[in-house]
Amino acid sequence: MGRGDRAAEERPQAARVESSDFTEIVPSDRRADVVVVLLVGEQQQPAMAIVVEIQLGVDPDKPYVWPVYVTQTRARHRCPTGLLVVTINAAMARWSARPIDTGHPGWTLTPLVLGPQGVPVVTDAEQARTAPEVAVLSAMAHGQSEAAEAIGVAFFSGAAAGLDEERRAVYGDLVLSSLNAAARRKLEAMMKSGYEFQSEFARSYVAKGVEKGREQGRLEGILEAKARDVLAILEARGLEIPAEVRERVLASADIDELDRWIRRAAVISDAQELLATTGS
Repeated sequence: MGRGDRAAEERPQAARVESSDFTEIVPSDRRADVVVVLLVGEQQQPAMAIVVEIQLGVDPDKPYVWPVYVTQTRARHRCPTGLLVVTINAAMARWSARPIDTGHPGWTLTPLVLGPQGVPVVTDAEQARTAPEVAVLSAMAHGQSEAAEAIGVAFFSGAAAGLDEERRAVYGDLVLSSLNAAARRKLEAMMKSGYEFQSEFARSYVAKGVEKGREQGRLEGILEAKARDVLAILEARGLEIPAEVRERVLASADIDELDRWIRRAAVISDAQELLATTGS
């Protein structure tokens, strides 16, 4: 039984009056991944809002902040509002779909969930540019399919252009590591042959690899870059990285292993799980 369940069953012994100022009870930088507002009529009035959250790992805070996202979006746009969680992991889809009992009678928020089978195949550069995180999810969910090459092209020619330098590097390697070997080789060859990607990053990505290869050997440069990306993903998700995990990642001399770890780093909830031998 969880702490919240026990608290709900315990008989209250006292009560206290708290501040009624809801400006920000706990100052924070809470922000949903995407908010989509559907408009109708000549006046383009909001008819429905959808809060979209991309969930790659278990986050115990989400059952508390998701209702906040919904109510704040509803208050801001004055229209019915729903919550859609997108994930590429079947277990995460089940976790995300659990009803959230807010404590108020009749108010239980049950998220709508788009699981791995429902993640769209993003092969259009403009669509990738509009929703880069969805483009990355598309690569992770469908990178082993026949659409892998088109997904990669869409990311590098569309999504990468609008990202900051740090996210470009992490997302780029995450996409490439998620593609099947044939698609990855084809995409890298297209970059090196001067394929006109709209994104300057696609060209600098390859140039960076070539430069590293000249300085310390191509294989060593690739291994180091991938190891750094594994750690960067874990750090970006706020996961504490034990010394033994960091050392093991940096010492890896297996590109396939590092590719698996890059994918795992995006979905695990504890950095210790990175080195698990089961699954990928």
